[in-house]
Amino acid sequence: MNLENAQVQMRKGILEYCILHIISRGEVYASTMLEELTAAKIMVVEGTLYPLLTRLKNSGLLDYKWVESSSGPPRKYYILTESGRQFLSQLQTTWEELQFSVNEIVAKESKGE
Repeated sequence: MNLENAQVQMRKGILEYCILHIISRGEVYASTMLEELTAAKIMVVEGTLYPLLTRLKNSGLLDYKWVESSSGPPRKYYILTESGRQFLSQLQTTWEELQFSVNEIVAKESKGE
């Protein structure tokens, strides 16, 4: 099994949750999301982020607004919809349960079998 592939798949599994969480803090520009995700070592490229943002918008979980920029074209800032907030709340519960379950398994000592 390829370790790098397993690591990528684990990160992809929580990407949607992380993106919604970042947006939940307030209006956010896509490049700011990329910077935060990269700093947290959740490797994402624009080619992954933008289709995911479009899918989340089409699902009614987020919306966006255009804001004029003094240094170029208008920028698209993303915001959560009420449905997005509810969905994020449910993901938060799932994350906490999953985190607890994984920690339970990982914390058990090997029986030397």
